[in-house]
Amino acid sequence: MTEMYTKAQHRHDFVLLFDVLDGNPNGDPDGGNLPRVDVETMAGLVTDVCLKRKIRNWMAVYADLLADDHPDKARLKLFVKHHGVLNDSIREAYIAEGLPVSTPVEEPVTEAKVLAALRQLQNDLPSAFHFSDVIEDEAEEDGSEDGVSDVVPTLYYSGELDEAELKEQLKEVESHPAWKSASKFVNATAKKAGKPKKSVANANKAKTWMCANFYDVRMFGAVMSTGLNAGQVRGPMQLTFSRSLDPVLPEDLAVTRVAVTDAKDREKLQTIGRKTKIPYGLYRGYGFFSPALAKQTGVTDDDLKLFWEAIQGMFENVDRSASRGLMALRGLYIFSHEKPLGNAPAHKLFERIQIAKKEDGTVPRSFADYQCEIDEDNLPEGITLKKLVCD
Repeated sequence: MTEMYTKAQHRHDFVLLFDVLDGNPNGDPDGGNLPRVDVETMAGLVTDVCLKRKIRNWMAVYADLLADDHPDKARLKLFVKHHGVLNDSIREAYIAEGLPVSTPVEEPVTEAKVLAALRQLQNDLPSAFHFSDVIEDEAEEDGSEDGVSDVVPTLYYSGELDEAELKEQLKEVESHPAWKSASKFVNATAKKAGKPKKSVANANKAKTWMCANFYDVRMFGAVMSTGLNAGQVRGPMQLTFSRSLDPVLPEDLAVTRVAVTDAKDREKLQTIGRKTKIPYGLYRGYGFFSPALAKQTGVTDDDLKLFWEAIQGMFENVDRSASRGLMALRGLYIFSHEKPLGNAPAHKLFERIQIAKKEDGTVPRSFADYQCEIDEDNLPEGITLKKLVCD
């Protein structure tokens, strides 16, 4: 029997426990990359986007290991990825759906030298360009008199190429003898292509395509109006900041190295670097899954199962580094609701997971210093609790 926590038509609220030993779980770039803390209580903080980054990293590796012909590979792309360009991904949706990515340009060719060059180049231009010409010998067939055509030779440009693609594709015709005479006119025509007219219908089509092909858009949502407009998606899976159960002490440690950067520094003292960390911290965060929003973005049961797998693997494999220290998932407790709108308030369910130090007054240095108590008795009607990870 399939358990409720794997079904996308149900609401799910969950508690997440993870710890770090001698590492920096989430550095603050505005604070010298020291571990984030609540300055009033000194509780450690890990942002929601930090955890989403780890989930995306896991998803990227998972998708990369799938065979190229695997049916799920196409729908597991990532919108927010390392060194990715968001506007390029939005543009990909427009092209895939056959939507205009720019205002097409029609430029008449009046200069004889350029006209002669384009007649030689027309079969070698990128497919985004089209040169339309009527030679005088064919003019009579067009209904003109005395063999003189009234059709003006024109260079058409669809506007579908971005700056890098345009440069790359035009580079392929640079060796053509006629290119020098036509290059200035072709480039000037391409620059006249403007943004397409705003269209709600086109934005919705692009948004639908983005949801169908990008896992993180489908699951987390995204603002996709930074270039071509693909609208905005509210993701069904939302995470909170995670907060350490006890205060943490950020440390900034000096490290040395035996090598130097430049030969002139060889006789100087060892160069100095820095490492930031906390000795130990146990963090607690929360997550929420909305079936109503999942229906809008097209999240499937398989997508939800993958998310639970990603949560369990997000600190493993790709996230390991010396600066992270030892990070581990210690608990994943999922409250699933029979009713799509929920059977009980999330905060009341979360109170059933109680974590406390075994001995008051001690400074925790491992998960063994804590005890976890879970109240599973008399759960509200329609609520199930899945202890997916419980150390």
